[in-house]
Amino acid sequence: MNPPAQFIHLLPGHGRTFSAVGDKYIFLAGGEQTGGAYALAEAIVLPGGGPPPHVHSREDESFYVLEGEVTFTVDGRDTVAQAGTFVQAPRDIPHAFENRTSTPARMLILCVPAGFEKFLMEFATELPSRDAPPVPLTAEDIEKLTRLAPQYGITLLAPGH
Repeated sequence: MNPPAQFIHLLPGHGRTFSAVGDKYIFLAGGEQTGGAYALAEAIVLPGGGPPPHVHSREDESFYVLEGEVTFTVDGRDTVAQAGTFVQAPRDIPHAFENRTSTPARMLILCVPAGFEKFLMEFATELPSRDAPPVPLTAEDIEKLTRLAPQYGITLLAPGH
């Protein structure tokens, strides 16, 4: 059973910050604050960054691009999303995103219901501050990601899927 939802007031520059697959994720709200309803994160996706293709079986994932440009591949179709674009990847649909530009992109990621944040917090590296740079992806990170993903209902796919 989830705890009841709480009032959330997060000041600018706050939120637990993690480095995952070479990008930064700042958690603005998680299941513990939302009664399990959703998790919300700000993502900073560096040039060439983004997760491998994957499928969520437990949550729908939505994205709102705040700055820059991100290319989403959802169910085999590429969509270029510039600032102001909203994209939703429903559960059980293969998807990925990548920053194919030379400048960082920033977006909000909403996962409904909550739970994805626990996965990310378990495999990612917590950063000391929001301003800290993400850490490079290592072979150990890939092994940990691959090992933990199935426990959270996530299937990692080979590139091109």
